[in-house]
Amino acid sequence: MPKLIIIGNYPPDRQQSMERFAQMLQRGAEEQGIDAEIWRPEVFFSKEHSSTTSGIAKWLGYLDKWVRYPRVLRKRIAKMRRDGTLQDACFHVADHSNAYYMRQLPPDKSAITCHDVLAIRGARGDAEAHCPASRTGKLMQAWILKNLTRSKKVAAVSHTTLSQLKSLAGSVSDACPPDQRDWRVVLNGLNAPFSPMPCHEAKPLLQSAGIGSEVSFLLHIGSSLERKNRAMLLEMAAKAGAKWNGAIVFAGAPLTSSLQSRASQLGLAERVIQVHRPDHETLRALYSRCFAFVFPSFSEGFGWPVIEAQACGAPVIASDRQPMPEVSGGAAIHANPYDPHAFAEAIAELQNASCRCNLIDAGRLNCERFQPEQMMRKYFALHGLRD
Repeated sequence: MPKLIIIGNYPPDRQQSMERFAQMLQRGAEEQGIDAEIWRPEVFFSKEHSSTTSGIAKWLGYLDKWVRYPRVLRKRIAKMRRDGTLQDACFHVADHSNAYYMRQLPPDKSAITCHDVLAIRGARGDAEAHCPASRTGKLMQAWILKNLTRSKKVAAVSHTTLSQLKSLAGSVSDACPPDQRDWRVVLNGLNAPFSPMPCHEAKPLLQSAGIGSEVSFLLHIGSSLERKNRAMLLEMAAKAGAKWNGAIVFAGAPLTSSLQSRASQLGLAERVIQVHRPDHETLRALYSRCFAFVFPSFSEGFGWPVIEAQACGAPVIASDRQPMPEVSGGAAIHANPYDPHAFAEAIAELQNASCRCNLIDAGRLNCERFQPEQMMRKYFALHGLRD
């Protein structure tokens, strides 16, 4: 029986989206009768519950990830070779940030997913990536790019990401030659069950989150990273003026002090509601009952929230920068992420019942492209696990 070994992320880094992705790969393989397991870098020098974003814990985490774990991988693979189990195994690195692990794995049996090249582009001075890097960050991203482009098998989560990766590969002297590459697009699947939630189910969840049952609201879900452009929701509401008097809900990370100050300056502070890190059912309720889901990012590698919102029946207003139009399938109102007036006009468009219904129906249809089964079939093909 073939076996898929997924290389996941270092637990103390708490990269939740990458953990969900690794688990989705494992679950999808097992549902198709393929044995699968996740290998993760063990915590040795650092501590399980330490924050690895700064200080000594960050550097101890580097020792665990980049010094100790490559040796662990090589030993495990050598043992599999001695036991005769390597021939039936294939390996998949779930996060391109761990591209160095590809050097420890059998080249013809291993593949990696590239979720974006934003940090790499930012480290190279590309302002459009909206991902500035420190001095050490620039070195780290150059190292990631070098190892990523040496890989024979790469799955990019969007055509935009694949195109950008190919462009970057041209600057890497020892990148895998084009005629030896199997670099392809494998669109992300929905990584959890998303569907419209009836009003009577959503109501108590929204009330627990501080949102009254009669409140109409714009919704943003995500982090406080600069590239997420959360300020757009405030600016568009201000531009809309009397045409929009609903609430503005930020779910996920807390608002920064500068955004809170901006809300006050615009006279919107009392209309802002924060929902810190909602659980899945609350997330479904938010998507299902919002007036519109707003995703004004300057840059993304894929943009999962767009299809999550569409799957829950929310109309989407999103940035016109790729890959947002690619992922939305055109079933969204796209606008310049630097233009609050254009985003405000989208609110007016959605007040037209026909426009609103058409957009919701098109969004649900678009989500058929992102079923996990379709994603897994393409990963099986990349690994040669299915004809």
